[in-house]
Amino acid sequence: MANYDWIVIGGGITGAALSYELARRGGSVLLVEKEAVPPSATRYSYGGLAHWAGKTPLFKALGEEGIQRYRTLSEELEADIHFRELDLLMPVAPGHQLEAVEADLADCRIPPRRISVETACELEPLLHPAALEGVLWARHGHIHPWLTTLAFQRAFQRLGGSLLLQTVTGLRRQGQRITGVETDTDFYGAAQVVVCAGGWTRALLRQAGIRAPIYFTHAESLELDPAGVQLRTLVMSVPVQRLELERQAGHPDRDPLWDKPGQELCPPILDVGILQFVDGSIRLGQISRVLTDPMAEVDAAASEAQIREQAGRYLPQVARLPGRWYHCLVAFSADHQPLVGSLPGWEGLQLFSGFSNPLAIVPALARRFAQQAYGQVDEWIPALSPERFAQVLS
Repeated sequence: MANYDWIVIGGGITGAALSYELARRGGSVLLVEKEAVPPSATRYSYGGLAHWAGKTPLFKALGEEGIQRYRTLSEELEADIHFRELDLLMPVAPGHQLEAVEADLADCRIPPRRISVETACELEPLLHPAALEGVLWARHGHIHPWLTTLAFQRAFQRLGGSLLLQTVTGLRRQGQRITGVETDTDFYGAAQVVVCAGGWTRALLRQAGIRAPIYFTHAESLELDPAGVQLRTLVMSVPVQRLELERQAGHPDRDPLWDKPGQELCPPILDVGILQFVDGSIRLGQISRVLTDPMAEVDAAASEAQIREQAGRYLPQVARLPGRWYHCLVAFSADHQPLVGSLPGWEGLQLFSGFSNPLAIVPALARRFAQQAYGQVDEWIPALSPERFAQVLS
């Protein structure tokens, strides 16, 4: 049996960034991930960095800190993460008023600006102008999420960290203390176990008899072949319906339903998102469903048709390209803020999960987590502690 200071469960962007930061502070760290390229939210992410979108002092500060960090992250990690800054065009979805959407975004760190349909089509010539009733604009960051995750993993290993490709089958506990993790072949002990398993976090904790106010959506998107098409911008419809979906699904009154199989707690929604990576591949999405079974099956053909139809309103040439349907779980908490820190009543167990939109803030927050873990008081980390849900957990 090996013993570590830290075991981090989950090798996506959250786990990779946190493992790297803990190793930088001198900790002995084991990062456990079941697959070399897991079919996770990181793998199928848009890669967008909405650093401008924070509305609270905490998320405004993390957004600013995050984008500054990304501007030098390729150099720090000694790898090209395809960081760039692009125009984000936000067409107002049918049934919504431009003025209302604009007002809702007015308190963002950098409020989006209204632009004309003509200007939007100049910025993105592939847009279908007849579908645009109103458009907002912002300057948006973008990375390749999986290349960024690999860069963190490799930098972590250069610091002496250990990456283990095995499935975590359970948490080992002694009373109210977590002492390590069990895999399909062995047991690994640690002073602290940090769960960064995204949408699988709830199931892993539940298996160990641990309650946490963390939930998940089933997210569906398409990955298209470029076929000579070149997008100049990112296109995302507003308002983002997923936020309201998460608010409803994570309401305390619905928490008991999450432990019942076969429940669909809210009707599915579709937020149109279209972007092209530096390598030419295109992501088209996304449908979000609230199904309580993480292994629930959905109708891939029907979902693909729906995504293509809605995205085709804005970019018909892109929506017709050949591609493949993908599905993953996306974690969220009851208040749109991640769960970072110890769970009430448990020792040796911490969460770094519940990020429904993690990329813009994870590198900054992972650094702050590690600094606090090694004695540096942080002004923001305590506000994200699971302690804020102590009443729900009691």
